[in-house]
Amino acid sequence: MLKKRKTEVYALGQHISMSAHKARRVIDQIRGRSYEETLMILELMPYRACYPILKLVYSAAANASYNMGSNETNLIISKAEVNEGTTVKKFKPQARGRNYLIKRPTCHITIVVKDISLDESSNINYLTRLKKHRWKNKYTDMIFHDMYSSGGVWDKK
Repeated sequence: MLKKRKTEVYALGQHISMSAHKARRVIDQIRGRSYEETLMILELMPYRACYPILKLVYSAAANASYNMGSNETNLIISKAEVNEGTTVKKFKPQARGRNYLIKRPTCHITIVVKDISLDESSNINYLTRLKKHRWKNKYTDMIFHDMYSSGGVWDKK
């Protein structure tokens, strides 16, 4: 009997002190991309959420190389999700003996990486998905090279 080899590993970051909405804005940009492309995107994006996500991507790649012996060039981010964590509540003193409740939201981030060299069917799907996004006509961007003279959007009178 052949034992099916595991092709996915994950890294989980819990109780990261930022809102889930702000972390999802970054996670949506890296989902489904390769490992090298993800690192480049996260290093260049100007958001605060990029640093903990970058640490989790590094951790997931280290888990993949240690547990499965996979190369980092074959890894893609197969699943990335952000869930809301517990809300830390603090009291700030106000005037006349009152207090003001400060809510600090937290989130749980899960990054799952997949080795495409181990799974042949996903390798084919990944390559067809890459081919799908290529333009059929290479010269389509030269058709509307001058938006001002072509009328288009700026033709208001």
